[in-house]
Amino acid sequence: MNHPPFRADHVGSLLRPPAVHEARARRAAGEITAAELRAVEDDAIAEAVTKLEATGMRSVTDGEFRRAWFHLDFLEQLQGVAVTGRIASSSDSADTVHMTPPKLTVVDKLRHVRDIQVDDYRYLASVATGMPKVSIPSPTMVHFRGGRAGIDIDAYPDLEDFFADLAACYRAEITALYEAGCRYLQLDDTNLAYLCDPVMRQGAVDRGDDPDELPRAYAELINASIAGRPDDLTVAIHLCRGNYRSTWFAEGGYEPVAEVLFNDLDVDAYFLEYDDERSGDFAPLRHVPDTKVVVLGLVTSKRPELEPYDELAARVAEAASYVERDRLCLSPQCGFASTLEGNELTEEQQWAKLRHVVEMAERIWPT
Repeated sequence: MNHPPFRADHVGSLLRPPAVHEARARRAAGEITAAELRAVEDDAIAEAVTKLEATGMRSVTDGEFRRAWFHLDFLEQLQGVAVTGRIASSSDSADTVHMTPPKLTVVDKLRHVRDIQVDDYRYLASVATGMPKVSIPSPTMVHFRGGRAGIDIDAYPDLEDFFADLAACYRAEITALYEAGCRYLQLDDTNLAYLCDPVMRQGAVDRGDDPDELPRAYAELINASIAGRPDDLTVAIHLCRGNYRSTWFAEGGYEPVAEVLFNDLDVDAYFLEYDDERSGDFAPLRHVPDTKVVVLGLVTSKRPELEPYDELAARVAEAASYVERDRLCLSPQCGFASTLEGNELTEEQQWAKLRHVVEMAERIWPT
């Protein structure tokens, strides 16, 4: 494929190298300035881009080296958003770490008061020869965990105004990114995947939301957020069930959200987790229209073992019974470090995984 998403692609985040961990710790301790931290990040990103391109990947990210969380570092820069309290994992799986991520709260009117990712994009583009991709959190991340209770009633007595302002913030950022040269954008969304999990669906009910209606509301929000985008801007969405230190937070196949996800969302491509049984089977892909691309996350970013070719080829063939083979691609199921801590792999194992994706895609889809 000569345009994104590519036959071999990746979600975005990479393990932070030791120099970045050290610099972030020194910055937190007040030992270096923000500019000095950014200089360390610049060097690490340039080196990571070189290694990423050496794997054969045609899309290039900055590894999210400038973030501690895949979503918070972006969303807290919107005026009206605050980080308050903690959220506990609702899964009782033995494979899940019961960590408590920070919680987003809307405390005032939402406004896009500054460009958030533009400078980061420009630096990435300056050191990349491949297609730079920018990953930003889906706007649904501002709503799902808190629901009505997480949105100040004085600022937004009417939730329609909240969704309208949130979408306007995203349109402003996406416009700025496009004007800076970005042509490949990815929205990272946990919530549509969480709405496939019975426990998470019950949590939505407990907060006063209808888990059958939320996907439609979220589709409207995302569509409003990307409305009017230029034809040459590819927009993908990545669905994630949690990715923290090689653990996860939700499970369940895509069926509860599939029809809305694939037909109502006005995106070009879907990065879908399919690295284990938690994601269910491929049957929900029957809803994918023939204008969209599905990137199968068959290669896990949580463990170092390389998936056998025969297994990957068989799973692609199975998915191709629902979506034509030429509209399928291959990737890891998620990034390697959705948070600063990263998954339980070494950097060399990470690069081996990404090389494996490229090599397997070349064999599965020979030119």
